[in-house]
Amino acid sequence: MKKIFQFFAESYAELKKVVWPSREEVATSTKVVIVSTVIFALVLGVVDFLLLAGIDLIF
Repeated sequence: MKKIFQFFAESYAELKKVVWPSREEVATSTKVVIVSTVIFALVLGVVDFLLLAGIDLIF
């Protein structure tokens, strides 16, 4: 039981050392992830379309 309390005490101490991002940093990072995901999805969609069109021409 002592080890469990020690674990939580040490975890709490480590969490106090963490430098949490600001609200603006989180919002900016979220926007970057969403935009890059949309761009990546569009590129994959175009590649998929071109490959499908190429296969249709062959067969």
